[in-house]
Amino acid sequence: MMYQDIKERIDYKTALIALALVMIGIISIYSATYDARAAEIFHKQVVWVGIGLLALAAIAVVPFRLLQLASYPAYFVSILLLVSVLILGKTVSGSMSWFNLGSVRLQPSEFAKITTVLALATYLSRSDVSLRKMRDLAIAAGIVLLPVTLIMMQPDTGTALIFFGMFFPVLFWGGASRFTLVAIVAPVATAVAALFGTTPFLTAVLVFGVLIYLTREDWIFAAAVFSLTVLIGVSVQFIYEGLKHYQQKRIATFLDPNADPLGAGYNILQSKVAIGSGGFFGKGFLRGTQTQLNFIPEQWTDFIFCVPGEEFGFLGAATVLLLFMAFLIRGVTLGSIVKNRYGGFVAIGLTAIFATHIFLNIGMSIGLLPVIGIPLPFVSYGGSALLSAMSMVGILMNLYANRKEY
Repeated sequence: MMYQDIKERIDYKTALIALALVMIGIISIYSATYDARAAEIFHKQVVWVGIGLLALAAIAVVPFRLLQLASYPAYFVSILLLVSVLILGKTVSGSMSWFNLGSVRLQPSEFAKITTVLALATYLSRSDVSLRKMRDLAIAAGIVLLPVTLIMMQPDTGTALIFFGMFFPVLFWGGASRFTLVAIVAPVATAVAALFGTTPFLTAVLVFGVLIYLTREDWIFAAAVFSLTVLIGVSVQFIYEGLKHYQQKRIATFLDPNADPLGAGYNILQSKVAIGSGGFFGKGFLRGTQTQLNFIPEQWTDFIFCVPGEEFGFLGAATVLLLFMAFLIRGVTLGSIVKNRYGGFVAIGLTAIFATHIFLNIGMSIGLLPVIGIPLPFVSYGGSALLSAMSMVGILMNLYANRKEY
């Protein structure tokens, strides 16, 4: 009877999938640092795995109601940390995103993602809140935009994108109108289309113009959204010119990696070579030429997906993708079965964070997206990123254990 009760409360599937991905990460980091004289990187990651497991276990058993009560306080603490890092933080790769605590560096924006989801879920789960009301929608957007603004000041565009990737699924899950969803997507998609030229821009304007017309609820709002969409698209060139040089190079490299094959496009081209050269079965563990000869600098961070792709081939890359797919399906399933409205929003928000990370990182590794410094969950090297990911798994397991509570 006790065994059945334990089995009923522990989400073994989510835990095992996460642990499998962590093990793939450990193996990949070991390989990436094997001939790079960076064994310390591997040892540090092993330590962070231990810390992450402790955090997962502790969060998984925290009383569910306490987790909900702590949502707002945790959010405000994370905002204070984001403000503090702008004053006291350490600049790494052009971004003041880190606290330097001796030999340990912590990135508060990693944990702000979690607390923002918790605060947003707390607000949206209130009985008097509806995403059909403009005021409630504006407050929900404000909860997300406050940390995003602070993160953009660092600047850290990649992490800021994760918040937007989380917000849209939460709005969809919360019952936002079709017009609201189109109004959020239209300006962003049109801006991206404008990067590719006039024809893609005009096509996007036409498509979203039709969608805005079909989903309209009020002619004034519809006209305002369409005007904003066109204005943002037209402004892309001016915004591009105002970016920092390294940001411009990343966008230009995304549009044409071959334009600077020995400079900004180097990592993308070498990443594609590594993954493509793996074939079906791969070159074998510790036998990947791109990995072992260090063609990709610090491959253990953002380009870690190249390691299983090169050394274990299509089978290795497919295994990683299937594990991630199974993990995301578990998260969405949890969001649909949990009885508590707060828990449902948290499950979908955290799952969306993972999904955005996976999409951006792998898309970057295979050259479909620009290089924006997004780690692959559980797999990439990084203490803050791994601790954040393991904490989110702990929250998901906590929700599973209490899924029948209202």
